[in-house]
Amino acid sequence: MSITRLEHEIVAQTSAHGGSRHLRVVHGRQEVNLPAAERAVRDLLLALGRDPSSPHLADTPRRVADSLTEMLTPREFNLTTFPNDENYDELVLARSIPVQSLCEHHMLPFTGVAHVGYLPGERILGLSKLARVVELFARDLQVQERLTVQVANWLQENLAPQGVGVVIEAEHMCMSMRGVQAKGSKTITSAVHGVLREDARSRQEFFALTRSA
Repeated sequence: MSITRLEHEIVAQTSAHGGSRHLRVVHGRQEVNLPAAERAVRDLLLALGRDPSSPHLADTPRRVADSLTEMLTPREFNLTTFPNDENYDELVLARSIPVQSLCEHHMLPFTGVAHVGYLPGERILGLSKLARVVELFARDLQVQERLTVQVANWLQENLAPQGVGVVIEAEHMCMSMRGVQAKGSKTITSAVHGVLREDARSRQEFFALTRSA
């Protein structure tokens, strides 16, 4: 199920390829019920043998509900694209985009970086929007594999490039703080589309550039 929708398209500054375009990106998730979330945190504290009415914990339910709401709510943004007037056909890569998300199995954070690249088609993308798209899907209860695929699929569908590649490297607190307690271990996932999947040289170039980050 898609968690986003594109609202009105604004076209400005005419050119041979239609000028800059701004697509308003908004998430389609249900809003958080803050009072219910606070009650749930209070009940959880009680279940863990803690007193939520103690001076140190009295405001914890509100703080936890607010922080989870922030971590699970993507910010709306304009997806701005421009005509590829120069017919640029080489790789565009944004490396080390910060990733912060919550593991859906334990609700513990996983953090790291994403390397996102694409081969432009008729349009190019404002570079900051690559980070916005990563955040759009990272602010959710996630697994890293799904997050990687969602970012790649969304860019392929909405930017229509010749190819897209996404690599995410992250440390999972559910793996480093509990269970095996493998502190410092990184999980790496990737997804590629179009030319970056079909052409061996382009694929090799993309992965070589992400490894040098």
